[in-house]
Amino acid sequence: MGKCALLIVDVFNTFAFEGAEPVIESAERASETIARLIDEAHRRDMPVVYVNDNYGNWQWERADLIRHMTAPENKGRAIARRLAPREDDYLLFKPQFSAFYATNLPALLPRLGVTRLVVTGIAADICVLFTAADAHMREYDLWIPADAVAGTSDERIGWALGIMRDSMGAEVRSTAEVGLTEWCDRAG
Repeated sequence: MGKCALLIVDVFNTFAFEGAEPVIESAERASETIARLIDEAHRRDMPVVYVNDNYGNWQWERADLIRHMTAPENKGRAIARRLAPREDDYLLFKPQFSAFYATNLPALLPRLGVTRLVVTGIAADICVLFTAADAHMREYDLWIPADAVAGTSDERIGWALGIMRDSMGAEVRSTAEVGLTEWCDRAG
């Protein structure tokens, strides 16, 4: 049985776009679940890997991202504070939708011995979906906790979760239905 990793996609966001309010509300709810998953992952000594949009800032480092995302004028500051990476967590920057595209993720996961991914984040119907598709093509076992992803509407989230479940073989259940320890300890 392979090792699990918790993958957290695009949770650091300024939400500075038209129509952001429903996404912020959805992300607030999901961030509470993601925070619980992070705590459990740390208790299990499980890798926690953040992959976040770089917003065109190609020279950013971890501190730059956190400083920018927790600034008072940022609408996503509460989420950024709640989910800020710990010192031993991994943080990678991505230029496009998938956490695998043009990042070190495809090199990092095998070096960590990871074969099973718990994919969480924003937005379910874009970056989480593209990341899950790339993970599926690389033959990772996938769990997408339905309560740990956010998006513009419940309908869009449901649509994306359905694709990940039906077309990628991902387990799509909430953390109330299956726990991190239970899923990671189950043979893939």
